[in-house]
Amino acid sequence: MQTTPQSLNAALVPGSLRRVHHIALNVRDMQASRHFYGDILGLHELTGDEIPETLVDLVAKGKVANFVTPDGTVLDLFWEPELTPANPDPTQQFTRANHLAFDIDPKLFDTAVEVLKQHQIQIDHGPVSRPTGRGIYFYDPDGFLIEIRCDPH
Repeated sequence: MQTTPQSLNAALVPGSLRRVHHIALNVRDMQASRHFYGDILGLHELTGDEIPETLVDLVAKGKVANFVTPDGTVLDLFWEPELTPANPDPTQQFTRANHLAFDIDPKLFDTAVEVLKQHQIQIDHGPVSRPTGRGIYFYDPDGFLIEIRCDPH
């Protein structure tokens, strides 16, 4: 597929992405990670009704834990006990993160999807609709998974 000059000019208006919504990390030892983020760093672990509806089952099964930072950014821990990093050296980049999620106004979500399509950005999956909103997952130039998501209308 060939890009047209018009598609090269497509972009989200600066300021459209409002904030980082959540960061999702793969962890090999869920208990050690929960202890680190909750007990050592003092982040609040989401429990009960605080857990996003789409993650309740995974949290109940011990596969996900959710924390929130003082500025409201959610940190999701995904238990992947068999997953080893591409490089065991923790100073190497892109070996332990799952994805980075940006929040956008629901009225601008479809525009964001169109911008991605016009730039022929590789889509992993989506757009998806959930009770907690809509999201689309795609890759940055280094293959790191990015999400743009919005709350329900």
